[in-house]
Amino acid sequence: MTKQFQEPAVVYGTEDLLTSLCNSVTRVLNVATQCHVHYSGMVQRITKTCLKPDIGCFVLFDGGFCGLVVINFSAQTAMELYQSYMINMGMPESELAHSHTSDEVSDIMGELMNQIVGDFTGKVRRELQTHITQSQPKMLVLNKQVLLSVDTHLDSPESRRVTFYTGQNNIFYLELAIDRTEFIKVHDFEINEVVNPDEVIEQAHAQLASDEATEPTGEHDSLLKSLGL
Repeated sequence: MTKQFQEPAVVYGTEDLLTSLCNSVTRVLNVATQCHVHYSGMVQRITKTCLKPDIGCFVLFDGGFCGLVVINFSAQTAMELYQSYMINMGMPESELAHSHTSDEVSDIMGELMNQIVGDFTGKVRRELQTHITQSQPKMLVLNKQVLLSVDTHLDSPESRRVTFYTGQNNIFYLELAIDRTEFIKVHDFEINEVVNPDEVIEQAHAQLASDEATEPTGEHDSLLKSLGL
């Protein structure tokens, strides 16, 4: 009698979600700032999430699962990322803010946080076949630690901290608090690729230019074209 082997189920747990979030952080910051941002291969289990000096940012998400994302930047890290982002956008260095307490720095860091979590929620929708929503990122300039808790009931809360490094070797920390959850793949499905709007526009322009180049000329050709021939 032939023994039938069942393939093990593909399971996505807390560490997989954390890795996906960390990859969103590096992807967005590397593109936006042109800094070489990377994260440690070691993850810390923690018992609480905190906002810490000098700039703390947090976002709540809800839906398929609930949680809290916190990123804590030192003044040096925030200024490196802010300045690199603005220079990459074409802003002259002479017009940049010179202090991490500037509203402009907080605004930019909040925008980067929004892009990071937006990238993450998009991957959750495509890869895990569920939907989560995010709150508006909140940025706070701090001189002392502030304890945060998720504004929702978590049956089995889990918290993790990951260390990130910038191109100038400045450090910042990401903290994730989430209800213990697992996604188990029950059947195969196709993961839709991310559509790049710039590529779509370029393809449309190229197609239009190609159509114009092959357009028939003269009254005879115009008549044939109008008849669909």
